[in-house]
Amino acid sequence: MAANVRVLVLRAAGINCDAETVFAWEQAGADVDLLHINRVMERPQRLRDYGALTIPGGFSYGDDIAAGKVLANQLVHHLGEELRRFVNDGKLVLGTCNGFQVLVKAGLLPGGAGNGDWRGRVTIAFNEQGRFEDRWVYLRAEVSHSPWLDPGEMVRFPIAHAEGRFVADSDETLARLRTEDLVALCYVDAEGNPGAFPVNPNGSDDHIAGLTDPTGRVLGLMPHPERNIHPRHDPLGRGPSGRRIFDRAVAFLRAS
Repeated sequence: MAANVRVLVLRAAGINCDAETVFAWEQAGADVDLLHINRVMERPQRLRDYGALTIPGGFSYGDDIAAGKVLANQLVHHLGEELRRFVNDGKLVLGTCNGFQVLVKAGLLPGGAGNGDWRGRVTIAFNEQGRFEDRWVYLRAEVSHSPWLDPGEMVRFPIAHAEGRFVADSDETLARLRTEDLVALCYVDAEGNPGAFPVNPNGSDDHIAGLTDPTGRVLGLMPHPERNIHPRHDPLGRGPSGRRIFDRAVAFLRAS
């Protein structure tokens, strides 16, 4: 019998995609615990019980200061050592929407925990058009070494954010992200081509919708794969491409 895969989904005040995220993991065959961040901070070693950690979308702590910043500070100052151990042990981390913002602002993306070389070089900012965007988008997987994605595959997920624009401090930083294979997903049209709004729904630099760390095992993205798990989720009926991400992760952990 295949080994059970245990997944931890974190919640905090303002997170509102936790139930969908739990459902997505369960549909892929994982055993899922949904825990408040305070319970994990009480005993950081609790992370060692799991093969994957997920930070769902929403508006953690009302996105005070900046989107995801308060929860990111909690991860850094209370769970930093255990998170580094978690990734170094070959485990998986997923952050969607607000979770992606958290991973970037905690320094877990793009360079990985403790890599200060990337700090301040990338961030997630307000959408270029200055308003909340709620729509379906196409994405193309760019990364070549991640258990979450197949290179070149096309997926279709919804977005729902006001602060989703990926911004880099320079063209050199954007080039480095490509060179080091850290760009996970890009916004494209139905034919796989990048374009202006609404193809790129928030004005992200280089059309970047998601990042991975150098191991490929930490993935963050602004769109919501957990909202395209069942065949009836996609209004165009193009299949539950979000399910593939969770299925691959479970298969990877079972084989590890």
